[in-house]
Amino acid sequence: MRFLLTPIGSSGDVHPFVGIGRELKSRGHEVVVTTAEPFGEVVRRAGLSFHANASNEEFDRISKDPDLWHPRRGLQIILRAAAARLREGYAGVERLYQPGTVLVGHALSFFTRVFEETHGAPAATLDLAPSIYRSDHAQPAFAPGYDPSGWPVWLKRGVWWAVDRFMIDPHLVPPLNAWRRELGLPPVTHVFRDWLHSPRRVIGLFPEWFAPRQPDWPAALRLTGFPLYDESEQAALPRPLTQFLDKGSPPILFTPGSANQSADRFFRAALDASARLGRRALLLTRYSRHLPPLPPTAHHEPFVPLSQVLPRCAALVSHAGIGTLAQGLAAGVPQLTMPMGFDQPDNATRLHRLGVGTWVLPAKFEGEPVAAALNRLLQDPQTKVRCDHWASQIRARNAIAETCDLLEELDVTGARARL
Repeated sequence: MRFLLTPIGSSGDVHPFVGIGRELKSRGHEVVVTTAEPFGEVVRRAGLSFHANASNEEFDRISKDPDLWHPRRGLQIILRAAAARLREGYAGVERLYQPGTVLVGHALSFFTRVFEETHGAPAATLDLAPSIYRSDHAQPAFAPGYDPSGWPVWLKRGVWWAVDRFMIDPHLVPPLNAWRRELGLPPVTHVFRDWLHSPRRVIGLFPEWFAPRQPDWPAALRLTGFPLYDESEQAALPRPLTQFLDKGSPPILFTPGSANQSADRFFRAALDASARLGRRALLLTRYSRHLPPLPPTAHHEPFVPLSQVLPRCAALVSHAGIGTLAQGLAAGVPQLTMPMGFDQPDNATRLHRLGVGTWVLPAKFEGEPVAAALNRLLQDPQTKVRCDHWASQIRARNAIAETCDLLEELDVTGARARL
């Protein structure tokens, strides 16, 4: 079989697709990945074929926008960028597609979804976090710790209607439907409610204990687990980092997200909190210009596989991105989060429900409250028990293998070319 993977987003979005592609290739399949240019080397190192669909400059321009991390404006930035690349992304898929190819799309690779319609191609949508799903039952948390699941059904539906009407559709539906008319496709509305996912197969890349399946989630949905791939098999740790880890107590790892270029305040709070606790700090960011001067008790790396370093850390402090969060769960370390937008408030809330983490809101993310929250996590024996429990649950299954099993089930013989 031949698989064409189209991830959209940052490292936490792309790495799972690369891990899945690597497993598919090991099973004898041909795998092609098309995504942004900054991930070309990651894809190639995994032994997969890579084709860029966005330049380094485009990726940098979006990730440099400070509004990217705003609870409302961040989503609008992403939707506008996705709408602007509909035709180019589609053209790239068209160049790479061959009869019998299975499309494996990210929820935001809208051009992949359109191509599935125009060509009748076998396809699957992969969802990394449960907040993408809507329900009349359990709801994602719009703010950390705030659970609207008990609202009346009419109010839940009304909120989602307003989200579509004012936050999503205005930035996406007009260009999408203008293009669909040219392709001879009917218009769509309520994109995230009615159209986003492939009707053939949807795979949630998280376990049911993290987000129990609701009765009105997509009928084509299957849940596997966290796809824990971060190049740990391809690279050894840098020697300076190994020396830092070896010469003292386990540090606290601080990372604000691989695409975050506006984390000055996050890192100032990290160093202040570490000093208050008498702990060492490991800071991860590709953008060193927003780092303050580092004391001898702190060490910076642009990127290292979390699976290699987290088992040697005392705790993880992050933005609650789903990829980072999953690595923290697998390593069995307590987690403090600073959720800003997208799926992060819901992810942070689910960590808290599991008994392994808490959060400090961005407006209050300063050294003193961060240190206090970390101290509570590190001193609570039940937090350690719960961390060990969920880590064992992750080790009990191979989520990437299960995901590939589901992808291999897709019928390539039913593909049709649209005349």
